[in-house]
Amino acid sequence: MRSRSLRGRLTFLSAAAVAVAIAMSALACWFIVERQLYGQVRTDLANAPLPPPGRSRLLCYDTPEEALQHQATGIAPENSSAVPRDTQYVVANPTGICLPPYATKAIIVKPSDMAGFKLSGDQSIIRDGRFTDGTPVVVRISLTHSGSRPSLLMVATPTQPIEDSLQGLAILLGAVSLGGILLAAVAGRLVAHSSLKPVDQLTGAVEHIARTEEVGTTIPVHGDDEIARLSTSFNSMSTALANSRERQTRLIADAGHELRTPLTSLRTNVDLLIRSDATGRPLPPATKTKLLGNMKAQMQELTVLIGDLLQLSRPDTPKAGPNLTVVALHEIAGRAVERAKLRGPGLVFETTTEPWYTHGDAAGLERAVINLLDNAVKYSPPGGTIEVRLQQGVLTVRDHGPGIPPDELQYVFDRFWRSPSSRQLPGSGLGLSIVAQSVREAGGEVTLGPAEDGGPGALATVRLPGGPTPD
Repeated sequence: MRSRSLRGRLTFLSAAAVAVAIAMSALACWFIVERQLYGQVRTDLANAPLPPPGRSRLLCYDTPEEALQHQATGIAPENSSAVPRDTQYVVANPTGICLPPYATKAIIVKPSDMAGFKLSGDQSIIRDGRFTDGTPVVVRISLTHSGSRPSLLMVATPTQPIEDSLQGLAILLGAVSLGGILLAAVAGRLVAHSSLKPVDQLTGAVEHIARTEEVGTTIPVHGDDEIARLSTSFNSMSTALANSRERQTRLIADAGHELRTPLTSLRTNVDLLIRSDATGRPLPPATKTKLLGNMKAQMQELTVLIGDLLQLSRPDTPKAGPNLTVVALHEIAGRAVERAKLRGPGLVFETTTEPWYTHGDAAGLERAVINLLDNAVKYSPPGGTIEVRLQQGVLTVRDHGPGIPPDELQYVFDRFWRSPSSRQLPGSGLGLSIVAQSVREAGGEVTLGPAEDGGPGALATVRLPGGPTPD
Protein backbone atom coordinates (compact mmCIF):
# COMPACT_ATOMS: atom_id res chain seq x y z
CA MET A 1 0.00 0.00 0.00
CA ARG A 2 2.82 2.44 0.83
CA SER A 3 4.35 1.90 -2.60
CA ARG A 4 1.20 3.23 -4.26
CA SER A 5 0.74 6.87 -5.13
CA LEU A 6 -1.40 9.06 -2.90
CA ARG A 7 -4.05 9.19 -5.62
CA GLY A 8 -4.04 5.39 -5.86
CA ARG A 9 -4.31 5.02 -2.09
CA LEU A 10 -7.24 7.42 -1.93
CA THR A 11 -8.99 5.59 -4.75
CA PHE A 12 -8.41 2.20 -3.11
CA LEU A 13 -9.49 3.36 0.34
CA SER A 14 -12.64 5.06 -0.92
CA ALA A 15 -13.58 2.00 -3.00
CA ALA A 16 -12.83 -0.29 -0.05
CA ALA A 17 -14.95 1.83 2.30
CA VAL A 18 -17.87 1.81 -0.15
CA ALA A 19 -17.42 -1.93 -0.75
CA VAL A 20 -17.60 -2.65 2.97
CA ALA A 21 -20.67 -0.44 3.33
CA ILE A 22 -22.41 -2.08 0.36
CA ALA A 23 -21.51 -5.59 1.58
CA MET A 24 -22.81 -4.87 5.06
CA SER A 25 -26.00 -3.37 3.62
CA ALA A 26 -26.48 -6.34 1.28
CA LEU A 27 -25.97 -8.85 4.09
CA ALA A 28 -28.35 -6.95 6.35
CA CYS A 29 -30.94 -6.81 3.55
CA TRP A 30 -30.58 -10.55 2.87
CA PHE A 31 -30.97 -11.52 6.51
CA ILE A 32 -33.95 -9.18 6.97
CA VAL A 33 -35.70 -10.64 3.92
CA GLU A 34 -34.89 -14.19 5.06
CA ARG A 35 -36.31 -13.51 8.50
CA GLN A 36 -39.44 -11.89 7.04
CA LEU A 37 -40.12 -14.74 4.59
CA TYR A 38 -39.60 -17.52 7.10
CA GLY A 39 -41.54 -15.56 9.69
CA GLN A 40 -44.43 -15.18 7.25
CA VAL A 41 -44.41 -18.94 6.54
CA ARG A 42 -44.43 -19.77 10.23
CA THR A 43 -47.23 -17.27 10.88
CA ASP A 44 -49.37 -18.62 8.04
CA LEU A 45 -48.75 -22.19 9.19
CA ALA A 46 -49.60 -21.37 12.80
CA ASN A 47 -52.86 -19.64 11.79
CA ALA A 48 -53.95 -22.21 9.20
CA PRO A 49 -56.99 -24.33 10.20
CA LEU A 50 -56.27 -27.95 10.99
CA PRO A 51 -57.34 -30.43 8.31
CA PRO A 52 -60.33 -32.65 9.20
CA PRO A 53 -59.50 -36.18 10.28
CA GLY A 54 -59.69 -38.83 7.56
CA ARG A 55 -62.87 -40.88 7.34
CA SER A 56 -61.10 -44.02 6.40
CA ARG A 57 -59.03 -45.97 8.77
CA LEU A 58 -55.41 -44.92 8.76
CA LEU A 59 -52.78 -47.62 8.50
CA CYS A 60 -49.67 -46.90 10.55
CA TYR A 61 -46.14 -48.13 10.04
CA ASP A 62 -42.87 -47.93 11.94
CA THR A 63 -41.13 -45.35 9.74
CA PRO A 64 -42.23 -42.63 7.32
CA GLU A 65 -40.44 -44.42 4.48
CA GLU A 66 -42.35 -47.66 5.15
CA ALA A 67 -45.62 -45.81 5.42
CA LEU A 68 -44.96 -44.02 2.14
CA GLN A 69 -44.00 -47.33 0.46
CA HIS A 70 -47.37 -48.96 1.32
CA GLN A 71 -49.34 -45.81 0.49
CA ALA A 72 -51.95 -46.15 -2.25
CA THR A 73 -51.06 -44.45 -5.48
CA GLY A 74 -53.27 -42.38 -7.61
CA ILE A 75 -54.81 -38.94 -7.76
CA ALA A 76 -57.36 -37.81 -5.24
CA PRO A 77 -60.73 -37.06 -6.81
CA GLU A 78 -62.01 -33.52 -6.97
CA ASN A 79 -63.78 -32.20 -3.89
CA SER A 80 -62.26 -35.05 -1.93
CA SER A 81 -62.03 -34.56 1.78
CA ALA A 82 -58.65 -36.27 1.84
CA VAL A 83 -56.07 -34.68 4.02
CA PRO A 84 -53.37 -32.74 2.05
CA ARG A 85 -50.36 -34.82 1.09
CA ASP A 86 -47.99 -32.73 3.29
CA THR A 87 -49.78 -34.03 6.37
CA GLN A 88 -49.09 -37.11 8.48
CA TYR A 89 -50.03 -38.55 11.86
CA VAL A 90 -47.88 -40.00 14.61
CA VAL A 91 -49.50 -42.34 17.11
CA ALA A 92 -48.06 -43.78 20.31
CA ASN A 93 -48.24 -47.12 22.09
CA PRO A 94 -47.00 -48.52 19.85
CA THR A 95 -45.45 -45.65 17.88
CA GLY A 96 -46.48 -45.56 14.26
CA ILE A 97 -46.45 -43.23 11.26
CA CYS A 98 -49.76 -42.81 9.40
CA LEU A 99 -50.22 -41.07 6.05
CA PRO A 100 -53.51 -39.87 4.61
CA PRO A 101 -54.77 -41.28 1.29
CA TYR A 102 -52.91 -40.29 -1.87
CA ALA A 103 -49.98 -38.80 0.12
CA THR A 104 -46.74 -38.60 -1.90
CA LYS A 105 -44.43 -37.22 0.79
CA ALA A 106 -43.65 -38.12 4.37
CA ILE A 107 -42.11 -35.97 7.13
CA ILE A 108 -39.04 -37.13 9.05
CA VAL A 109 -39.99 -37.51 12.74
CA LYS A 110 -37.57 -36.45 15.45
CA PRO A 111 -37.52 -37.91 18.99
CA SER A 112 -38.21 -34.45 20.37
CA ASP A 113 -41.54 -34.43 18.54
CA MET A 114 -42.94 -36.81 21.17
CA ALA A 115 -43.22 -33.81 23.48
CA GLY A 116 -46.28 -32.89 21.42
CA PHE A 117 -48.36 -35.47 23.34
CA LYS A 118 -48.18 -33.10 26.30
CA LEU A 119 -49.82 -30.24 24.40
CA SER A 120 -53.28 -29.08 25.33
CA GLY A 121 -55.97 -27.09 23.60
CA ASP A 122 -54.79 -25.06 20.62
CA GLN A 123 -51.12 -25.35 21.51
CA SER A 124 -48.73 -26.36 18.78
CA ILE A 125 -45.03 -26.70 18.05
CA ILE A 126 -43.45 -25.20 14.94
CA ARG A 127 -39.99 -26.31 13.86
CA ASP A 128 -37.80 -26.71 10.79
CA GLY A 129 -37.69 -30.15 9.24
CA ARG A 130 -37.40 -32.14 6.03
CA PHE A 131 -39.37 -34.58 3.90
CA THR A 132 -37.87 -38.02 3.48
CA ASP A 133 -36.59 -36.92 0.04
CA GLY A 134 -34.58 -34.12 1.67
CA THR A 135 -36.88 -31.22 0.77
CA PRO A 136 -36.73 -28.55 3.54
CA VAL A 137 -40.03 -27.74 5.24
CA VAL A 138 -41.52 -25.92 8.20
CA VAL A 139 -43.52 -28.34 10.37
CA ARG A 140 -46.44 -27.62 12.66
CA ILE A 141 -47.11 -30.26 15.35
CA SER A 142 -50.39 -30.33 17.25
CA LEU A 143 -52.28 -32.89 19.33
CA THR A 144 -55.38 -34.51 17.77
CA HIS A 145 -57.36 -37.74 17.95
CA SER A 146 -57.65 -40.26 15.16
CA GLY A 147 -60.06 -42.93 16.19
CA SER A 148 -59.81 -43.73 19.85
CA ARG A 149 -56.15 -42.95 20.27
CA PRO A 150 -54.42 -39.54 20.59
CA SER A 151 -52.02 -38.73 17.77
CA LEU A 152 -49.76 -35.94 16.59
CA LEU A 153 -50.84 -34.10 13.50
CA MET A 154 -47.81 -32.91 11.52
CA VAL A 155 -48.51 -30.35 8.80
CA ALA A 156 -45.54 -29.29 6.62
CA THR A 157 -45.06 -26.36 4.26
CA PRO A 158 -42.14 -26.66 1.82
CA THR A 159 -39.58 -23.85 2.03
CA GLN A 160 -37.76 -24.60 -1.21
CA PRO A 161 -39.46 -21.66 -2.99
CA ILE A 162 -38.22 -19.39 -0.21
CA GLU A 163 -34.70 -20.70 -0.55
CA ASP A 164 -34.87 -20.26 -4.31
CA SER A 165 -36.05 -16.68 -3.80
CA LEU A 166 -33.26 -16.03 -1.30
CA GLN A 167 -30.72 -17.48 -3.69
CA GLY A 168 -31.97 -15.19 -6.47
CA LEU A 169 -31.90 -12.26 -4.04
CA ALA A 170 -28.29 -13.11 -3.11
CA ILE A 171 -27.28 -13.12 -6.79
CA LEU A 172 -29.07 -9.82 -7.34
CA LEU A 173 -27.48 -8.20 -4.28
CA GLY A 174 -24.07 -9.54 -5.31
CA ALA A 175 -24.43 -8.02 -8.78
CA VAL A 176 -25.62 -4.71 -7.35
CA SER A 177 -22.75 -4.72 -4.85
CA LEU A 178 -20.19 -5.42 -7.56
CA GLY A 179 -21.60 -2.63 -9.71
CA GLY A 180 -21.60 -0.29 -6.72
CA ILE A 181 -17.97 -1.11 -5.98
CA LEU A 182 -16.96 -0.43 -9.57
CA LEU A 183 -18.84 2.86 -9.55
CA ALA A 184 -17.24 3.70 -6.18
CA ALA A 185 -13.78 3.04 -7.65
CA VAL A 186 -14.50 5.35 -10.58
CA ALA A 187 -15.99 8.00 -8.29
CA GLY A 188 -13.04 7.62 -5.90
CA ARG A 189 -10.64 8.15 -8.78
CA LEU A 190 -12.46 11.32 -9.83
CA VAL A 191 -12.68 12.59 -6.24
CA ALA A 192 -8.99 11.85 -5.64
CA HIS A 193 -8.04 13.67 -8.85
CA SER A 194 -10.17 16.69 -7.92
CA SER A 195 -9.07 16.73 -4.28
CA LEU A 196 -5.36 16.38 -5.09
CA LYS A 197 -5.31 19.03 -7.77
CA PRO A 198 -4.10 21.69 -5.28
CA VAL A 199 -1.45 19.22 -4.13
CA ASP A 200 -0.30 18.85 -7.75
CA GLN A 201 -0.08 22.63 -7.99
CA LEU A 202 1.88 22.73 -4.75
CA THR A 203 4.21 20.00 -6.01
CA GLY A 204 4.73 21.90 -9.23
CA ALA A 205 5.56 25.07 -7.33
CA VAL A 206 8.04 23.26 -5.09
CA GLU A 207 9.70 21.59 -8.07
CA HIS A 208 9.88 24.95 -9.82
CA ILE A 209 11.60 26.52 -6.81
CA ALA A 210 13.99 23.58 -6.51
CA ARG A 211 14.82 23.80 -10.22
CA THR A 212 15.12 27.58 -10.61
CA GLU A 213 15.72 28.70 -6.97
CA GLU A 214 13.11 31.41 -7.53
CA VAL A 215 11.67 31.74 -4.05
CA GLY A 216 8.50 33.74 -3.64
CA THR A 217 6.42 31.59 -5.98
CA THR A 218 2.84 31.19 -4.69
CA ILE A 219 -0.17 29.12 -5.68
CA PRO A 220 -3.86 30.13 -5.67
CA VAL A 221 -5.85 29.26 -2.55
CA HIS A 222 -9.48 28.18 -2.77
CA GLY A 223 -11.75 27.51 0.22
CA ASP A 224 -10.72 27.01 3.83
CA ASP A 225 -10.14 23.24 4.07
CA GLU A 226 -6.92 21.40 4.97
CA ILE A 227 -5.57 21.69 1.42
CA ALA A 228 -6.26 25.43 1.47
CA ARG A 229 -4.44 25.71 4.80
CA LEU A 230 -1.49 23.80 3.36
CA SER A 231 -1.45 26.11 0.34
CA THR A 232 -1.61 29.18 2.58
CA SER A 233 1.25 27.85 4.70
CA PHE A 234 3.31 27.18 1.60
CA ASN A 235 2.65 30.69 0.29
CA SER A 236 3.66 32.15 3.65
CA MET A 237 6.83 30.05 3.69
CA SER A 238 7.71 30.99 0.12
CA THR A 239 7.13 34.67 0.83
CA ALA A 240 9.20 34.47 4.01
CA LEU A 241 12.04 32.81 2.08
CA ALA A 242 11.86 35.52 -0.57
CA ASN A 243 11.96 38.23 2.08
CA SER A 244 14.87 36.49 3.80
CA ARG A 245 16.81 36.30 0.54
CA GLU A 246 16.05 39.93 -0.16
CA ARG A 247 17.27 40.95 3.31
CA GLN A 248 20.38 38.82 2.84
CA THR A 249 21.09 40.38 -0.55
CA ARG A 250 20.53 43.86 0.84
CA LEU A 251 22.74 43.09 3.85
CA ILE A 252 25.56 41.88 1.59
CA ALA A 253 25.22 44.94 -0.65
CA ASP A 254 25.12 47.34 2.30
CA ALA A 255 28.02 45.57 4.01
CA GLY A 256 30.06 45.78 0.80
CA HIS A 257 29.30 49.49 0.55
CA GLU A 258 30.27 50.13 4.15
CA LEU A 259 33.45 48.07 3.86
CA ARG A 260 34.53 49.85 0.70
CA THR A 261 35.25 53.17 2.40
CA PRO A 262 37.67 51.98 5.14
CA LEU A 263 39.30 49.52 2.75
CA THR A 264 39.84 52.25 0.15
CA SER A 265 41.35 54.53 2.78
CA LEU A 266 43.59 51.72 4.04
CA ARG A 267 44.74 50.88 0.53
CA THR A 268 45.53 54.53 -0.19
CA ASN A 269 47.59 54.93 2.96
CA VAL A 270 49.42 51.64 2.39
CA ASP A 271 50.17 52.59 -1.23
CA LEU A 272 51.54 55.91 -0.04
CA LEU A 273 53.84 54.24 2.45
CA ILE A 274 55.02 51.68 -0.12
CA ARG A 275 55.67 54.37 -2.73
CA SER A 276 57.62 56.40 -0.20
CA ASP A 277 59.89 53.46 0.59
CA ALA A 278 60.23 52.51 -3.09
CA THR A 279 61.29 55.99 -4.20
CA GLY A 280 63.70 56.47 -1.33
CA ARG A 281 61.94 59.60 -0.19
CA PRO A 282 60.73 58.91 3.35
CA LEU A 283 57.72 60.76 4.61
CA PRO A 284 58.11 63.37 7.31
CA PRO A 285 57.68 61.82 10.78
CA ALA A 286 54.54 63.84 11.49
CA THR A 287 52.94 62.77 8.21
CA LYS A 288 53.90 59.15 8.76
CA THR A 289 52.51 59.22 12.29
CA LYS A 290 49.24 60.67 11.00
CA LEU A 291 48.99 58.01 8.30
CA LEU A 292 49.57 55.21 10.81
CA GLY A 293 46.96 56.74 13.12
CA ASN A 294 44.45 56.86 10.28
CA MET A 295 45.24 53.25 9.41
CA LYS A 296 44.69 52.19 13.02
CA ALA A 297 41.37 54.03 13.12
CA GLN A 298 40.27 52.35 9.89
CA MET A 299 41.27 48.95 11.25
CA GLN A 300 39.24 49.59 14.39
CA GLU A 301 36.27 50.63 12.26
CA LEU A 302 36.60 47.45 10.22
CA THR A 303 36.82 45.36 13.40
CA VAL A 304 33.65 46.95 14.82
CA LEU A 305 31.84 46.58 11.50
CA ILE A 306 32.75 42.91 11.15
CA GLY A 307 31.70 42.27 14.75
CA ASP A 308 28.36 43.94 14.07
CA LEU A 309 27.85 41.83 10.95
CA LEU A 310 28.57 38.65 12.89
CA GLN A 311 26.09 39.73 15.54
CA LEU A 312 23.39 40.35 12.90
CA SER A 313 24.09 37.05 11.14
CA ARG A 314 22.58 35.13 14.06
CA PRO A 315 19.02 33.74 13.63
CA ASP A 316 16.47 36.53 13.87
CA THR A 317 14.10 34.43 16.02
CA PRO A 318 13.00 35.29 19.58
CA LYS A 319 14.62 33.13 22.22
CA ALA A 320 16.60 31.18 19.64
CA GLY A 321 20.00 31.86 21.16
CA PRO A 322 21.91 29.02 22.78
CA ASN A 323 23.14 31.07 25.80
CA LEU A 324 19.86 32.09 27.45
CA THR A 325 20.35 32.47 31.18
CA VAL A 326 18.97 34.54 34.03
CA VAL A 327 20.48 37.98 33.50
CA ALA A 328 20.67 40.84 36.03
CA LEU A 329 19.65 43.77 33.85
CA HIS A 330 20.55 46.37 36.48
CA GLU A 331 24.12 45.07 36.64
CA ILE A 332 24.39 45.17 32.84
CA ALA A 333 23.12 48.75 32.83
CA GLY A 334 25.69 49.72 35.49
CA ARG A 335 28.61 48.26 33.53
CA ALA A 336 27.40 49.89 30.32
CA VAL A 337 27.18 53.29 31.99
CA GLU A 338 30.77 52.97 33.23
CA ARG A 339 31.98 52.20 29.71
CA ALA A 340 29.93 55.07 28.27
CA LYS A 341 31.53 57.49 30.74
CA LEU A 342 34.93 56.64 29.23
CA ARG A 343 33.63 57.47 25.75
CA GLY A 344 31.98 60.72 26.83
CA PRO A 345 34.19 62.14 29.57
CA GLY A 346 32.55 65.57 29.45
CA LEU A 347 28.98 64.30 29.80
CA VAL A 348 26.83 63.95 32.90
CA PHE A 349 25.17 60.60 33.56
CA GLU A 350 22.11 60.48 35.83
CA THR A 351 21.49 56.84 36.67
CA THR A 352 18.62 55.28 38.59
CA THR A 353 18.27 51.48 38.48
CA GLU A 354 16.17 48.96 40.33
CA PRO A 355 16.89 45.22 40.47
CA TRP A 356 15.44 43.38 37.48
CA TYR A 357 16.16 39.87 36.22
CA THR A 358 15.27 38.49 32.81
CA HIS A 359 16.08 35.52 30.59
CA GLY A 360 18.40 36.29 27.71
CA ASP A 361 21.90 36.32 26.29
CA ALA A 362 23.99 38.36 28.74
CA ALA A 363 26.57 39.40 26.13
CA GLY A 364 23.91 40.36 23.59
CA LEU A 365 21.89 42.41 26.08
CA GLU A 366 25.02 44.17 27.36
CA ARG A 367 25.99 45.09 23.83
CA ALA A 368 22.46 46.37 23.17
CA VAL A 369 22.60 48.68 26.23
CA ILE A 370 26.09 49.86 25.28
CA ASN A 371 24.89 50.66 21.75
CA LEU A 372 22.03 52.73 23.14
CA LEU A 373 24.42 54.65 25.38
CA ASP A 374 26.95 55.10 22.53
CA ASN A 375 24.13 56.52 20.43
CA ALA A 376 23.24 58.94 23.23
CA VAL A 377 26.89 59.92 23.72
CA LYS A 378 27.35 60.51 19.98
CA TYR A 379 24.43 62.95 19.71
CA SER A 380 24.73 64.67 23.11
CA PRO A 381 26.12 68.22 23.11
CA PRO A 382 29.32 68.94 25.10
CA GLY A 383 28.52 68.92 28.81
CA GLY A 384 25.09 67.44 28.12
CA THR A 385 23.16 65.08 30.38
CA ILE A 386 22.24 61.47 29.70
CA GLU A 387 19.48 60.01 31.87
CA VAL A 388 19.44 56.25 32.44
CA ARG A 389 16.43 54.74 34.28
CA LEU A 390 15.53 51.11 35.02
CA GLN A 391 12.15 50.66 36.75
CA GLN A 392 9.83 47.64 36.65
CA GLY A 393 11.71 46.09 33.77
CA VAL A 394 11.62 49.26 31.63
CA LEU A 395 15.03 50.68 30.72
CA THR A 396 15.07 54.23 29.32
CA VAL A 397 18.01 56.19 27.91
CA ARG A 398 17.39 59.92 27.35
CA ASP A 399 19.83 62.33 25.76
CA HIS A 400 19.52 66.07 25.14
CA GLY A 401 20.81 66.19 21.60
CA PRO A 402 19.07 67.28 18.38
CA GLY A 403 16.62 64.38 18.50
CA ILE A 404 15.23 62.38 15.56
CA PRO A 405 12.97 63.89 12.88
CA PRO A 406 9.50 62.28 12.97
CA ASP A 407 9.73 61.12 9.34
CA GLU A 408 12.89 59.14 10.13
CA LEU A 409 11.63 57.22 13.18
CA GLN A 410 10.37 54.31 11.07
CA TYR A 411 13.88 53.64 9.73
CA VAL A 412 16.00 53.88 12.87
CA PHE A 413 16.18 50.10 13.43
CA ASP A 414 16.90 49.22 9.77
CA ARG A 415 20.34 47.82 9.02
CA PHE A 416 22.88 50.32 7.66
CA TRP A 417 20.38 53.14 7.82
CA ARG A 418 21.84 56.48 8.86
CA SER A 419 20.14 59.82 9.07
CA PRO A 420 21.23 62.24 6.32
CA SER A 421 22.07 64.82 8.99
CA SER A 422 24.45 62.46 10.80
CA ARG A 423 26.29 60.68 8.02
CA GLN A 424 29.39 62.70 8.71
CA LEU A 425 29.59 61.13 12.17
CA PRO A 426 31.39 57.80 12.71
CA GLY A 427 29.34 54.62 12.66
CA SER A 428 28.03 51.96 10.34
CA GLY A 429 24.28 52.17 10.97
CA LEU A 430 24.16 48.73 12.60
CA GLY A 431 24.07 49.66 16.29
CA LEU A 432 20.31 50.08 16.65
CA SER A 433 19.68 47.01 14.49
CA ILE A 434 21.73 44.98 16.97
CA VAL A 435 19.73 46.52 19.83
CA ALA A 436 16.42 45.49 18.23
CA GLN A 437 17.62 41.94 17.53
CA SER A 438 19.07 41.35 21.02
CA VAL A 439 15.92 42.66 22.72
CA ARG A 440 13.65 40.51 20.52
CA GLU A 441 15.72 37.42 21.32
CA ALA A 442 15.08 38.08 25.01
CA GLY A 443 11.34 38.37 24.38
CA GLY A 444 11.18 42.16 24.84
CA GLU A 445 10.56 45.21 22.69
CA VAL A 446 12.43 48.46 22.04
CA THR A 447 11.23 51.84 20.80
CA LEU A 448 12.96 55.11 19.97
CA GLY A 449 11.24 58.44 19.81
CA PRO A 450 11.16 61.99 21.05
CA ALA A 451 11.43 62.87 24.74
CA GLU A 452 8.16 62.55 26.64
CA ASP A 453 8.41 66.04 28.15
CA GLY A 454 8.69 67.65 24.72
CA GLY A 455 12.24 68.79 25.34
CA PRO A 456 15.26 68.27 23.12
CA GLY A 457 16.81 64.87 22.61
CA ALA A 458 15.64 61.31 21.98
CA LEU A 459 14.22 58.68 24.33
CA ALA A 460 15.04 54.98 23.88
CA THR A 461 12.77 52.55 25.78
CA VAL A 462 13.49 48.84 26.32
CA ARG A 463 10.87 46.57 27.94
CA LEU A 464 11.95 43.10 29.04
CA PRO A 465 9.94 40.39 30.82
CA GLY A 466 11.14 39.16 34.18
CA GLY A 467 10.93 40.14 37.83
CA PRO A 468 12.80 41.86 40.67
CA THR A 469 14.17 38.49 41.87
CA PRO A 470 16.13 35.80 40.01
CA ASP A 471 13.36 33.22 40.52
